[in-house]
Amino acid sequence: MEFQALTSYLDSLGEQYGVPGLDFKIMKEHETVYRHMAGHSDYLGQRSVEGNELYDLYSCTKVVTMTGVMQLVEQGKLGLEDKLSDYLPEFAQVRVTDNFDFTAGGWPSQDAPSHPAKEPITIRQLMTMTAGLSYNTDGEPLREMIQKNPMATTRELVGAMAKMPLLFEPGSHWSYALCHDVLAAVIEVVSGESYSDYLTHHIFQPLGMKDAYFHLPPEARFRRFAQYTDDPQTGKKLPAGMGNHYRLTPLYESGGAGLTASLDSYILLLDALSCGGVGATGNRILTPESIAEMGKNQLHGEPLQDFIRFGRIGYSYGLGVRVMVDNSAAKSPLGEFGWDGAAGAFGLIDPIHHISLFYTQQILNMGPVYFEIHPHLRDVVYEDLARAGLV
Repeated sequence: MEFQALTSYLDSLGEQYGVPGLDFKIMKEHETVYRHMAGHSDYLGQRSVEGNELYDLYSCTKVVTMTGVMQLVEQGKLGLEDKLSDYLPEFAQVRVTDNFDFTAGGWPSQDAPSHPAKEPITIRQLMTMTAGLSYNTDGEPLREMIQKNPMATTRELVGAMAKMPLLFEPGSHWSYALCHDVLAAVIEVVSGESYSDYLTHHIFQPLGMKDAYFHLPPEARFRRFAQYTDDPQTGKKLPAGMGNHYRLTPLYESGGAGLTASLDSYILLLDALSCGGVGATGNRILTPESIAEMGKNQLHGEPLQDFIRFGRIGYSYGLGVRVMVDNSAAKSPLGEFGWDGAAGAFGLIDPIHHISLFYTQQILNMGPVYFEIHPHLRDVVYEDLARAGLV
């Protein structure tokens, strides 16, 4: 039976890892070739996963943001080597923390010794996470802005981020950061639309992504998948409520972690990127050249060594995505790319075979999902795809 190994593996995740519920889909050239759901979507275990649930996708949002940026680059409205301060003037005077060890964990204090950055931050550095920003969503300038204005917008809060000290000189290292949140504000400035409106008009509607939201309508809230957190001591999955702490205010639209969507909607973006930029609707959202740049290794030297420590074996980093550069320990091809999310979602784009896959669960702080489940799932998928004659 085709995909028997894949189905068995997905069904094992409840017992082996305590995953309460999951959904998974593979597409090839706009057609669904596999779909499997398991478990339940509510805390009481009474509602089986049906496939129309909505998930907080966290960092899977970043792939959407990268697509939007590359659209503006294609149109000549934005350049990868442009200075960030050309669009957000607050970033013209950024400072770098003196001798901060960003690999040790934690963030520098606002009053830590610092000096003016030697070089300006560029759009490419934001996309590749080499700009020097932190992921400190509780930084003092952000807290002050929110206390002053609890309804602060994306543009306002990103402006406050410019006051936070950089971890290192722009371009000198790689560190996962608020870079793509900043790019959401750049999209707003360049396009003249709010970040969510831009995505709706130029990505979601053209691809038929009907269930993709930054502001969830009341009638859709009952479809949200129950969110858990992983207890590292016991391995138990504990109810975590439905909050997303990357949504800093009701009006803040996080380019790095703010998207809520159904699996069926989000995979339409991955499908389009795997098919040269053309979606199942026939609409083009990017050129093949832009997708190739997005999925090309962008790291060398120290930044590459920093990313290797991040633990994605066989991968380097492109424009906001992991990129397979050494598949000696993997079944997927060189050049496949994608990203994941804080609650365990996993997306993969294979432009070689025009294949996309998306896995969803809703468990925060679950380390094994990234280093065990995702890579094993990827490999089982490609073994079964090969048996089915699809790769």
